[in-house]
Amino acid sequence: MVVLPDHIHCIWTLPEGDSDFSTRWNILKGAFSKSLEKGERVSASRKSRRERGIWQRRFWEHGLRDQEDYSRHMDYIHWNPVKHQWANSVKDWPYSSFQNYVKQGIYPENWGSVMPLDIEGIE
Repeated sequence: MVVLPDHIHCIWTLPEGDSDFSTRWNILKGAFSKSLEKGERVSASRKSRRERGIWQRRFWEHGLRDQEDYSRHMDYIHWNPVKHQWANSVKDWPYSSFQNYVKQGIYPENWGSVMPLDIEGIE
């Protein structure tokens, strides 16, 4: 997972037979939003819907096909703060699961010093 100022990326495993992403996103966004002080810029359309200005309205889901697809998405998620210029390197972004994966030996600490070639065009 990685949390950025204007969006979030994560990989979930839903319970068998459950595909209700919308409700899960609403719960996650609502709980997170309530924990933050208000004060962000809010557009007129968001005000009229009583929405905060910290989340995109939409979400995209993607069913992971295999281990390679999973690995590419994990790399993409962890690279995202660098891609959007919120950090100079992956290890510098504190709102990410990257450090947990380093501790587990899945990623080396210096991973992502340059854009990984296998995530190019993943969007």
